[in-house]
Amino acid sequence: MTRVMQDLDALVAAIAAAPHKGARRVVAVAGAPASGKSTLAEEIAARLRAVGSAPQVVPMDGFHMDNQDLVDLGLLARKGAPDTFDAEGFVALAGQLSQGGVLAYPTFDRARDVTIPGGGAVSADCDTVVVEGNYLLFDAPVWRALSDIWDVSVFLSVPEKELRRRLVERWLTHGLSQEQAVQRAEENDLTNARLVQSQRLRADIEFQNTGAF
Repeated sequence: MTRVMQDLDALVAAIAAAPHKGARRVVAVAGAPASGKSTLAEEIAARLRAVGSAPQVVPMDGFHMDNQDLVDLGLLARKGAPDTFDAEGFVALAGQLSQGGVLAYPTFDRARDVTIPGGGAVSADCDTVVVEGNYLLFDAPVWRALSDIWDVSVFLSVPEKELRRRLVERWLTHGLSQEQAVQRAEENDLTNARLVQSQRLRADIEFQNTGAF
């Protein structure tokens, strides 16, 4: 049964108390584009760190497919959709997160719109990995294998009206005009957001973002 929460302290307490199958606890923070996943993941890690844990955040953004590959596939305009990620590579990495030891992972440079192989690494002393991404609870081939990996899964819930406002604002800060920003938000980002919402597996916790991040 999914627990619904709005209090961040209660969320972190539930994560800290959860049993884990491997050497590390592996936590999923899933949600739509612009829902605040990265901010929530970093806040969870900071609060765990404050009580003596050794957490790290691992974003799934490093598994964006290369832009040239997306051009060749005719998918560049849909970047951010499930089929524009290296799902198999991400599932393989996620399956190793609980094992302990140093583990390198790719990162994503948003300013340059490129992935950086080996751009990050989980350290040997890490005891909790907080993974954040859109499709961590996605009910589709390849992706659904992730559900067996998470010790705790959190879905970040944000009303679509607020997502739209944030997405438009995001594209405006990237230099697009108002018309272009609305188009990008409506034609791609919100399409993906609706997919994340409608085609998701059950989360252990649904965290309702009340505007704090």
